[in-house]
Parts: sequence; structure tokens; C-alpha cells
Amino acid sequence: MLTIWFLIIGVLLLLMALTGTVLKRLPISTAIIYFLIGVVLGPHGAAFLALDPLTSATALEHVAEVAVLISLFTVGLKLRISVFERAWRLPLRLAGWTMLVTIALITAVAILTFNLTLGAALLLAAILAPTDPVLASDVQVHNESDKDRVRFGLTGEGGLNDGIAFPFVMLGLGLMGLHDLGDYGSRWLWSDVIWPIAGGIASGWLCGFLVGHWVLYLRRVHQEAL
Repeated sequence: MLTIWFLIIGVLLLLMALTGTVLKRLPISTAIIYFLIGVVLGPHGAAFLALDPLTSATALEHVAEVAVLISLFTVGLKLRISVFERAWRLPLRLAGWTMLVTIALITAVAILTFNLTLGAALLLAAILAPTDPVLASDVQVHNESDKDRVRFGLTGEGGLNDGIAFPFVMLGLGLMGLHDLGDYGSRWLWSDVIWPIAGGIASGWLCGFLVGHWVLYLRRVHQEAL
């Protein structure tokens, strides 16, 4: 079975690489193509893929984490603009108070329309509010020299919104009794808000700073990493 999976993945990657030019002319994103291929290989098609969301929850979680990390890392590589540039104001507004308002509105609609509990409504809102950086790839920055304001705003927002939505996901789970919020929300405030955001920014900056200077040193002194 493992050999078949290697074959399927290899053929899929080759197919997507060889048809990249054709796919760019179509009014759909490559994510839709992958989705359709997944349907064909899934239980409703050839049944090569038959994962139970309950029994295979851990495997699905790891696959989703890897996919999100790769997509966000790719988005980050396209944003070759200093953090002090004015262009960052638009994505910060979109991923900041705009998304917070969206979360509040979806929560209210979910409670009033579908009679969900506050925790379930907040969890649903935190899941739906962020835009998907993969599905929005056609309107994102095309390369590192692309300075279009709208595309930069959408790309930056796509990279930031998951981090902003994360605390509300954990808060929703906590209100549903599936996550420890601590006394008066103290554990949630520290472990799910302050530390992840501040620690994520600090570690991301530090890693980028060290790797960048390391590469420049290797190129300048040893003519390596060219």
C-alpha cells in the first residue's frame, strides 16, 4: 500500500508541475484541482483514501499542521518589504480589528439564528473569519518584487489572520469545556494570547535574522550558499 501511495503522490506532483502553465489560464486555483483529485481518490471514488475523522484524528491534525505551515511560509517569502513600510497598515487592519468585528458578527448570527452556545458559536466564528492563503493564491502577491497594494494587503492578511484567530479558537474550546482557561481566563490570556503571539513574532524574527546573516556570511567569506 505504501508503494501505491508513493506512486500516486509522485504522479500527482509531476502532473501539477507539467500542467502548471495550462492551470494558470484556468479561472480556478490549484487548490480546487487537488480537492477534486482527493474526491476521486476518496471513499466516493476509487477508495484509495478512506480516513475516518474520528479514528484518524491525530494523522489528520499533523497533515493539516504541515499544510498550514508550508502555505504560510510560502506566503511569508513573498512579502519582501520592511516591517516599517506603510504598506503593512492595510494587512494589519484586515487581520486586526476587521477580523475581530467579523468574529463578533458571526458569533452573534450563530447564536441568534442557529441557537448555538456561546462557545460553539465563537469557535465557528474563529474558524470562518480568517481567509485561506491557499484558496486566495490567485489574488496574492505574485513574486517578491510585486508592490501592488491590494495584493500585498490580501497576502499579508492571509499570513497574519491565523495567529489572530488562534486565541478565539482556544477560547471557544474553553467555553465548551474542552480546554482549560484557568481562573478568570488567566491561563488562556497567557498561554493562548500573550505567549503565542509575542513568542511567535520574537522567534520568527530571530530565526530570520540569524539565517539571513549566516547565509550572507557564507556567501561573502566562503563563497557558499550561492
